[in-house]
Amino acid sequence: MSESTKDLKTALWNSANVMRGTMGAEDYKSYLLGLIFYKYLSDKLLYSLVDLLDEKANTLDEALEIYRKNYEDESMRNDLVSELKHQISFVLKPDLTFTALINKINDNTFQLEELSQGFRDIEQSDETFKDLFQDLDIYSTKLGNTPPKRNQMISNVMQELSQINITVHEGDMLGDAYEYLIGEFASDTGKKAGEFYTPQPVSKLMTQIVFNGKKDVSGFTIYDAAMGSGSLMLNAKKCSNEANTVIYFGQELNTSTYNLARMNMILHGVPVENQNLHNGDTLDKDWPVDEPTNFDAVVMNPPYSANWSADKGFMTDPRFSMYGALPPKSKADYAFLLHGFYHLKNTGVMAIVLPHGVLFRGNAEGKIRQKLLEDGAIDTVIGMPAGIFYNTSIPTTVIILKKKEREKRDVLFIDASKEFKKGKAQNTMNDEHLDKILDAYMKRITIDKFAYLASFDEIKENDFNLNIPRYVDTFEEEEPIDLGEVTAEIAKITKEIKSSQESLIEMLQELVGNDDESKAELKSAINNLMEEDMEKIEEDGEKSE
Repeated sequence: MSESTKDLKTALWNSANVMRGTMGAEDYKSYLLGLIFYKYLSDKLLYSLVDLLDEKANTLDEALEIYRKNYEDESMRNDLVSELKHQISFVLKPDLTFTALINKINDNTFQLEELSQGFRDIEQSDETFKDLFQDLDIYSTKLGNTPPKRNQMISNVMQELSQINITVHEGDMLGDAYEYLIGEFASDTGKKAGEFYTPQPVSKLMTQIVFNGKKDVSGFTIYDAAMGSGSLMLNAKKCSNEANTVIYFGQELNTSTYNLARMNMILHGVPVENQNLHNGDTLDKDWPVDEPTNFDAVVMNPPYSANWSADKGFMTDPRFSMYGALPPKSKADYAFLLHGFYHLKNTGVMAIVLPHGVLFRGNAEGKIRQKLLEDGAIDTVIGMPAGIFYNTSIPTTVIILKKKEREKRDVLFIDASKEFKKGKAQNTMNDEHLDKILDAYMKRITIDKFAYLASFDEIKENDFNLNIPRYVDTFEEEEPIDLGEVTAEIAKITKEIKSSQESLIEMLQELVGNDDESKAELKSAINNLMEEDMEKIEEDGEKSE
């Protein structure tokens, strides 16, 4: 673990503990991530300013002084603000930067209105930032019953977060922060982990599959209709050789999480023109409906077995109409799957995480599954290990779908349920595990006790049941027992017991009782041991006869 990651986790832990006494994890998670993002933007502004002026600054305080000096120069201010907006799309006054506010906190002169004004200034700088901080109600009584208490609460949290050096953090900072908060405090939220975050190993596996053979494609489009924090589809940046050209389409129902995904896009440096995010109900109303509507890749980790309306009107919806049935109201798993599949290009690949029940449940789900199999849509079924998602131990499956007609309509089954590293609170998967799965996916052959390529006829004979144990036999026969060795071992142990018993009798015979009662007890113990010894000799004699 890098030092920057340790610093991030330490700051988050301390910040969360500051807030845990007054609110639940779902609330303080939004505050922490929003304030981290504000710090990120503020620090980025100061560092950009220093570069713009070709100055040198070893600390944020030094950068702030350079900014303040030039901002106060009226002949410089307008050009400076204009150039900053051009480069980073937003601007903050020097006194509203995170660094300046920390200095005021240390001087006991900080007021919440200053932070609130900073939020407004960023939101009004550009359409990209519109309503980005709308969920951060810094005047909420959850932060304290009185204005001074709320002021102190935010001050304490900002002081903890000021320890993070955002510029040196490796990887997905907001995603790392989100993952850490869920991992440490998910039990406080009372929510299913699958609803808002996909662990990085699972994201990596899915993204590598959908990018297989397409890493050099420019303008690659990727869609996540239940995007959560956006981390799943943002893995595209790590897989594509044309990362700056990847175009992202994502939808999220929860407004707070939707804004988090927007922050994540900005933190990853995704160009504004490549961001196409929408706040809405994926199943209730189709999106996108304007061009483009079909994508090179679809990746999804929707909430498992969620409720949805299943209104009869959806039978005429082109997303569901060709399957002859609607997913049940209490289990929207196939509704998410069909929605994503509908938006997949004919040459595209889809990867979706769902609970194992989708592989074998009957009725409407059985009809939908059969239609998908008859169309050759289901390409691969991967059984994932249990305990790799936060706050749930449920084992999951990654289903790979393709639209391009496959004449054979065969399905590759991979049982990766044992491909994990045991963790104290949560299991994880390393590159060795992922490489083994990807290798099997690429080779598409039967591998003893790990993968099985099933023909369509075989699946049909199984009534279109895709339960993995029906196809991948992982049974390990126990090694045959050598009865001769067992008998010899028993004889050896018996001899050792007899020897120990004889030694014990000899030791007891050397003891002398102090009174009649103790003498009687000692004699009785010796006689019992000797009788047991005689009985054993007689038993051994009978066996030998």
